[in-house]
Amino acid sequence: MLQACAERLLRSLSPIGLILGTLFFAVSLTPSLVPRPFVMQGLLSGVALAAGYGIGVFGRWLWHYLELPVVHGRSRWVLKGLLGLFCLGVAVAFLLQASAWQDSVRTLMQMPPVESSRPLSVGLIASAVFAVLLALARLFGLCARLVSRWMNRLVPRRISAMAGLLTALLLFWSVIDGVFARFVMNAFDTSFAQLDALIEDEVEPPQDALVTGSPASLIAWKDLGRQGRRFVARAPSADELARFGDAPVQQPLRVYAGLNSADSIAGRVELAFQELLRSGGFERAVLVIVTPTGTGWIDPGAITSLEYLHRGDVASVAVQYSYLPSWLSLLAQPDYGADTARALFQRVYGHWQGLPAAQRPRLYLHGLSLGALNSQRSAEAWEIVGNPLHGALWSGPPFRSTNWQWLTANRNPGSPAWLPRFRDGALVRFANQDGTLEDFDAPWGPLRIVYLQYASDPVSFFDPLAFLREPEWLSGPRGPDVSPALRWFPVVTMLQLAVDIAAGDKAPAGYGHVYATEHYIDAWLAVSAPTGWSAAEIDRLKATIGNLGRLPQ
Repeated sequence: MLQACAERLLRSLSPIGLILGTLFFAVSLTPSLVPRPFVMQGLLSGVALAAGYGIGVFGRWLWHYLELPVVHGRSRWVLKGLLGLFCLGVAVAFLLQASAWQDSVRTLMQMPPVESSRPLSVGLIASAVFAVLLALARLFGLCARLVSRWMNRLVPRRISAMAGLLTALLLFWSVIDGVFARFVMNAFDTSFAQLDALIEDEVEPPQDALVTGSPASLIAWKDLGRQGRRFVARAPSADELARFGDAPVQQPLRVYAGLNSADSIAGRVELAFQELLRSGGFERAVLVIVTPTGTGWIDPGAITSLEYLHRGDVASVAVQYSYLPSWLSLLAQPDYGADTARALFQRVYGHWQGLPAAQRPRLYLHGLSLGALNSQRSAEAWEIVGNPLHGALWSGPPFRSTNWQWLTANRNPGSPAWLPRFRDGALVRFANQDGTLEDFDAPWGPLRIVYLQYASDPVSFFDPLAFLREPEWLSGPRGPDVSPALRWFPVVTMLQLAVDIAAGDKAPAGYGHVYATEHYIDAWLAVSAPTGWSAAEIDRLKATIGNLGRLPQ
């Protein structure tokens, strides 16, 4: 009986769909922006196989619907056999080449070669994913046909078919958006809330009255959240800062309001602002408004590098808006981070611009990933044009960043999309692993903005339209960390880039979505223009704190 069911299932599969699906499976093994573990590769290849199969089935239906000629008889079976052998050969050949393709990315990122691409495991995972997606597609079709048959007794055939399709869409969307999404969100919310509340043994509560979370602080240690406690506790000490030169140093100020410190955005922002006042943040030489990632994490290399460059005479302030991963926070609370960033900026900037110009600190903005997206949304140009802040450093800006998109689209002719040059560079400059921040004839203006981005960062260079067209960053010269073997394929490249987003933070520091401290140092040198540093001292600083970008989240 099982054999009969298996034979019936095989006969029900579309040959054209299998042929196109196999081709999609094969090209999904080619390299993209970052190395992929074999499990991710199997999931990607399974989805690609299902996508190709679905397009093939639709193409066959459209061919018959248009009543175009088809091959019949023995010739049809011969053609199917030849095409089947061809696709099988392509799939095997591509599986055997997969290790070399992954190594073409790993070599650029100074990673050891992969031992094996695990072709059997990839094939099994892909087959399982394809089977699940095929079963869901057939269940969808069954629902549509049942409704259509029932409706056909009341309305014409084509109307009933449309009604069946719309009903099945509504049913599946209701299940996904209602039951499944609610279950997944509740599970994520519970687990990440518990993680956010975790108080780690190695992070000691502060006793210094100027430190957020101390007994004298307006914000309790337990209300900082896991990432807030890490941010506050990992500030460099005055002794560590004093190792670089004879200039006087200060203990940096770090202010952080956790998600549980108040019941509303306004309440958390006000707490952070009052804590900044209490600790003397407006009396420092540099003040930076930091927008965290979705989990509340702040890249330690980004802030520590600035604190070293300015001998600790730095205050930073941040307010947590979520404890979910950035991609999930963006789906569940798309405007919450922007609302928080904007409220904090308005509160801090409103007080800052009322201070005497000669006595107030230099004011900067910073954010990484989702933090960069929300930080860019925090200030409107018309609000600050009469009294501008001093600059911003945004690293790994997500592809949805409208300002970043506009600047890239309007870059100088001849500059690549992965490292644009905008006008004369007096206002905005882009940097990657190779610097290039000072490679401009025009001097910086009073407001300095730097985008730090790697060509291999899928968070920045994911392109939804890669479904149909080749992304701009693939045409012309490649970025230094992008494999020369990367090729664009319709549909599949977009799926590869989507999977790359999940794997982007698994790359080594300096590649993908992991930003190296040494590159933050170069960026802050350009943005904040610290004094008293020689090239040799900068090199020593990079060697000393250059591994901060490798700290786990």
